[in-house]
Amino acid sequence: MIKTPLCELLGIEYPIFQGGMAWIADAELAAAVSNGGGLGIISAMNAGGDWLREQIRKAKSLTDKPFGVNIMLMSPHVDEVAQVVAEEKVAVVTTGAGNPTRFMEKWIAAGIKVIPVVASVALAKMAQRAGAAAVIAEGGESGGHVGDLTTMVLVPQIVDAVDLPVLAAGGIGDGRGVAAAFMLGAVGVQLGTRFLVANECNVHENYKKKVLKAGDVDTIMTGKRLGHPVRSIKNQFSRNYFKAEYDGSVTDEELEQMGVGSLYKAAVEGNEKEGSFLAGQISAMVNKEQPAAEIITEIFTEAEEVLKGAGKWVR
Repeated sequence: MIKTPLCELLGIEYPIFQGGMAWIADAELAAAVSNGGGLGIISAMNAGGDWLREQIRKAKSLTDKPFGVNIMLMSPHVDEVAQVVAEEKVAVVTTGAGNPTRFMEKWIAAGIKVIPVVASVALAKMAQRAGAAAVIAEGGESGGHVGDLTTMVLVPQIVDAVDLPVLAAGGIGDGRGVAAAFMLGAVGVQLGTRFLVANECNVHENYKKKVLKAGDVDTIMTGKRLGHPVRSIKNQFSRNYFKAEYDGSVTDEELEQMGVGSLYKAAVEGNEKEGSFLAGQISAMVNKEQPAAEIITEIFTEAEEVLKGAGKWVR
């Protein structure tokens, strides 16, 4: 069985995180992943503190294993949810869409391992100075909010730049991706898209079908003009948004308004025309629904076989 320092750091069986996907990563999915040996994560998204506290306590009732919370730092409720995770003493906080340093002293004092998602070397170094326990190097192949650098390029640069455990994210969906991440110097991985089709994932069935049907060129990146690009599956909404983004007659405010509520429409309502179906480029390699625990064991069984055979290319 594959064990890395990440397993010892967090008390988990397999060095794998489930991504904190807004409107998707709830207590049930997080608990299922944690019970399967990984680290499940609840997304705080744009919700308030009461909703998050309820989800944390529900997860505690469903698993006795460690789990985490992802905090989107652009949320209007960020101060409130930052306090809730400290009070509830969750095992791990991952962060995205901003700089977490102003909250990290509070979280660390509460015994929380803080593991920011970073898309550049500069952000990784900043996280290390602030006391992060590890960092997640996320490449632009990921679904949702993405940076410019690919996983293949980003991970080894961050491994070289910080003295922290590094997880790789973006474009990883099977054991080959996990093995490759280890070869780049990572000690763990974070997967989002593969867990979208977990049996325990409560996302709308139309969302799952979109992922399962996706081909190799079926995702698109939009939002770069506004400074916060996202990757999603191509549909009427994403194509219209992409077109508007390069239309000089459309103002930034109008463009911003176009995206309001689009993820909810996809994840909760299953609206195939007006929803934003965030998913990574790995969607084309996701072809079946499984229990979360089975996804994890299958991936690491594959990774072990790949790593055992790696020597055949070396003479």
